[in-house]
Amino acid sequence: MGDPSGIGPEIAAAALCDPEVAGCCRPLVLGDPGALKRGIAVAGVPLAVETVPEGAVPGEPRPGVVYLRELSRLAPEEMVYGTPSAAGGDACYRYICEAARLCLDGTAAAMATAPINKESMNRAGHRYPGHTELLAELTGTPEVVMMLAGERLRVTLVTIHEALARVPALVTFERVLATIRITDAALRRWFCPAPRLAVLALNPHCGEGGMFGGEEAEVIAPAVAAARAAGIDAVGPLSADTLFHFAAGGAFDAVVCMYHDQGLIPLKLLHFDDGVNVTLGMPIIRTSVDHGTAYDLAGTGKASPASMKAALILAARMARTAAGAGGET
Repeated sequence: MGDPSGIGPEIAAAALCDPEVAGCCRPLVLGDPGALKRGIAVAGVPLAVETVPEGAVPGEPRPGVVYLRELSRLAPEEMVYGTPSAAGGDACYRYICEAARLCLDGTAAAMATAPINKESMNRAGHRYPGHTELLAELTGTPEVVMMLAGERLRVTLVTIHEALARVPALVTFERVLATIRITDAALRRWFCPAPRLAVLALNPHCGEGGMFGGEEAEVIAPAVAAARAAGIDAVGPLSADTLFHFAAGGAFDAVVCMYHDQGLIPLKLLHFDDGVNVTLGMPIIRTSVDHGTAYDLAGTGKASPASMKAALILAARMARTAAGAGGET
């Protein structure tokens, strides 16, 4: 359920009341009873909380009931809206670890995460840039890729949460090729049998023949060539200032981007409310909202649950694909 001091509990409560979510999965919330009940009240939805003890699984979905695995019991002063706390950060860390464990042992088919606050987790001594890096460690996955997805556009990232000044040195042949490879494999597994990938340039105008940088010729083009030699339908490097027009129109199944804002600005322009973050390359299914804890909105009831709803529905859809069946998961 994400950071107890943020919007996670309330958007989770609102999303779980949606008939489309209720009809696609059997959800179990990992979190804190006080925070979840407070979120239910803020969201103004008719839900009762039923605790599911460790080792048990939730029952069949029932109207008006949300199942909770209690992993923390925070005091009110430890979950003040809009205020990071070490206790809240440690609780978030435990929610994520338990979700990963349940997925790894097959108890859960997928995990969908509400937003966390990285400052809170750091205060608690858990020093990770975000969910993705922690989950990579928990699942023993050496290479993971962040994908942001909506109905019109999917983007994956070669570098994620990095200072812009560090990005050029991090855009290596190996990282670009690995991102292309993992993106292709994930799309084939979950989304489409023959994906077409666009790979972006790092510099304006694809470096303008080296005038604006050499990464395109020295790093990105060779990685694209290696991917094509391995049977991957990838084209590039392509200029970011024009490519997204064509990608949003359906010309490509995903766009491989060199850095965070290169991909997330167009994605959020099109899918600000309903975008979903998907971690690719792991042995488990993980989706998430594509936004933060929104401390300024926490407790107001104004936060949109659209991305949380979309993350739950996509996680269930991917789980059904993994199971090879079209029935309920």
